[in-house]
Amino acid sequence: MATDLRNTPILFGIAVILAFATLELAQDFFAPLLTALVFGVILSPLSDLFSRVGLRPSLSSLITVSVSLILVACLAFLLEPYIAEAIEKAPVIWFELRGTVDGIRSMISGLNEIAEDVAQAVEPDTAPAPAEAPGVDVPSITDALFYAPQYLAQFMIFIGVLYFFLMTRKEIYHWLGTTVSSVASSDFAYAERQVARYFLTITAINASFGILIAIVMQVFSMPAPVLWGIMAFLLNYILYLGPIALAGTLLVTGLVVFDGPISFAPAAVYLAINATEGQFVTPALVGHQMSVNPLLVFVSLVFWLWLWGPIGGIIAIPLLIWSISITRQAMDQAISSGTPGKLTPKRLAGADA
Repeated sequence: MATDLRNTPILFGIAVILAFATLELAQDFFAPLLTALVFGVILSPLSDLFSRVGLRPSLSSLITVSVSLILVACLAFLLEPYIAEAIEKAPVIWFELRGTVDGIRSMISGLNEIAEDVAQAVEPDTAPAPAEAPGVDVPSITDALFYAPQYLAQFMIFIGVLYFFLMTRKEIYHWLGTTVSSVASSDFAYAERQVARYFLTITAINASFGILIAIVMQVFSMPAPVLWGIMAFLLNYILYLGPIALAGTLLVTGLVVFDGPISFAPAAVYLAINATEGQFVTPALVGHQMSVNPLLVFVSLVFWLWLWGPIGGIIAIPLLIWSISITRQAMDQAISSGTPGKLTPKRLAGADA
């Protein structure tokens, strides 16, 4: 028996590694499936709203999915002119940056020449000259047509799982509550409400933040201020890394558009507003019950980004909130507080008492 207990952590580690390897190798299947489950949890209040009106679960789920797709299509339609304008101005921006890039390249080339001269003086190089690097293949229309069925299949998996999960999620929670001894069906419902509440609150905060950034960029006379506001709204969902990426983009654009110290103003003001939102606004509106250890947030975000790229960045935080909520209900202790201690399921604790 002692041997089995000693082997348990090893077996658990092997199981975790195999699970992550499976998620990586079968990304085309598991990525849309897990994304659909996460969005199903987020959209559950809307589906419940239609159900309370008197609609059948199948119809309320269908309306929820349809409304969500329409909203995404409208957002893409609104973004299209700003994205087209940014693409049109890209050559101009590159022309403005070319002088700086050429200067940096000349400096690096000069340092390389000095290093080569020193190396030649110390030890003559008799090795043959390296071959030229092969050219980069640009994806063709044939490549796009080849990958189109793959993306269409993933989209169909996403829509199908989202619809059927919204329609049968209460039955799924009941089955999990009767199957998993340490978790009740009400715990899954509680986790669902927490994730939906968190997402709705963060969406309202990000929308206000995006509007404020658009106004600030208009004051600075930045090109396409509405696009900056929309980018601030979307990238703010990816904590830490999203704001850093947008701040870097604002810095580059500021160097192109303005001259002198004012070039750094758009990025600096954006970071100041983002810091104010992250330190005061979000904690006040989200509340202590959904507070999460920043280390858990960062590790979860980096891991899912590494595993699945942008899709992983989208689902990382909702998955973390869901896991914390389930643990808080089942173990009666929040794993985000950082307080050490043995996690004991509530049912087992009651039995011991």
